[in-house]
Amino acid sequence: MTVYARIDGPLGGMLVVGEEAADGFVALASLSLPGQKGAVAVREGWRHAPEAFARVAEWLGDYFAGRVGVFGLPLASEGVGTPFQRRVWRVLDDIPYGVTTTYGEVAARVGVSGAGVRAVGTAVGRNPLLVVRPCHRVIGADGSLRGYAAGPERKELLLGLEGALVR
Repeated sequence: MTVYARIDGPLGGMLVVGEEAADGFVALASLSLPGQKGAVAVREGWRHAPEAFARVAEWLGDYFAGRVGVFGLPLASEGVGTPFQRRVWRVLDDIPYGVTTTYGEVAARVGVSGAGVRAVGTAVGRNPLLVVRPCHRVIGADGSLRGYAAGPERKELLLGLEGALVR
C-alpha cells in the first residue's frame, strides 16, 4: 500500500511517499518539493498516513536544524529508476554532508566519460528523494550550482545549511 504525508520545512511543504508492508513497516519512496520538476502527485488509492513518517519528519527537522547529515531510515528502492540511475544514485548516497562533488566526478565513479556526463546529469535530476539523497551536493566543474529539480535557490539554501557553498 502506498502511503503519503506532507511535512512542512524551510523548503516548503514536502510531499513524502512510502510503501507500507503488511507488518506496517514503511520504506520511503519519494520526497518532493513544491514546484519541483517531475514532482510526485498524490494518486487515487493512496492513504494519507502522517504517523507513518514520524521518523522521517524527525530526521528532516534535525537536518534543517543542522544536527544531522546521514539519512539512516529505510528506502524503497525496488523497481525505482533504471540500472544506470540506481548506480548514479548510489554515488549520491555516498557524498558526505557538507561536501560537494562535480557531475564529472560522479560520471567517473560510475564509469562513464565524455557525453556520459550528460546522462549522469539526467540521472541526478531524476532523483526521487530530494534532500534525503543529496543530489544538491553535485555542482558544475566551474563551481556553479547548475540544475536542481526544485530550483537553484533551494539548492543554494541546502548547500548553505551544510556549509558547502562554493562562492
